[in-house]
Amino acid sequence: MYIKIKRKKDKYDTSFFQTFLYQGDLKVSVAYVLRELNSRATLLDKDGNNARRIIWECSCLEKKCGACAMLINGVPRLACAVFLKELKCKKNTIVLEPLSKFPVISDLKVDRNILFENMKRMRLWLEDNVSINFSDREYQYQSSRCVMCGCCLEVCPSFSVKGNFGGAVSMSAAFKLIDQSAYGKQRDELMKKYRKNFFEGCGKSLSCDKICPIGLPLQELLVKSNSAAIWHK
Repeated sequence: MYIKIKRKKDKYDTSFFQTFLYQGDLKVSVAYVLRELNSRATLLDKDGNNARRIIWECSCLEKKCGACAMLINGVPRLACAVFLKELKCKKNTIVLEPLSKFPVISDLKVDRNILFENMKRMRLWLEDNVSINFSDREYQYQSSRCVMCGCCLEVCPSFSVKGNFGGAVSMSAAFKLIDQSAYGKQRDELMKKYRKNFFEGCGKSLSCDKICPIGLPLQELLVKSNSAAIWHK
């Protein structure tokens, strides 16, 4: 099997593809293959040329951190949760690319700092005692499971790192905070920023709903958050 990787040394470099040969177990994850390639004493591409180590990001390798998000055969997924035997490959080749919506740092590693900047812009934190809506506890739990991998933003036609629209990541976090905030100044401010930084920019394509690698009910969270922040129900 061949592993074709889109490479870029740094943000100033020109992107190119480099292909490597993998002859191991097909029951392993894409993350395992990347680690195996980098563990070789000498990394050679399929033509026998010397190659530098592959830069990519990982942490937990258990679908908990979202760090290993990348395009796998053109689909945004977590490398730790995608196994070779599950992939349908053309010419026995798996293609790995960095997420295209974020600036590339190097190879498969991208800068997702905009996710945190959007959360700061929307002031997504509690400033007072929490007010629990027990009827929505399950949705509050679901929203807190977001690993901020950026897969939903990769497929969102409305999201751009240069825009104000925060995407499903911000929507999910905003729902929990609006639902937990007591009525008052902060809740009013949260709802105001939700309208500006999410509701007014969302095209309702729902492309995010099926792509989430951990299966968050984004469509249901969208309905709940709009109901609370826009329609005040």
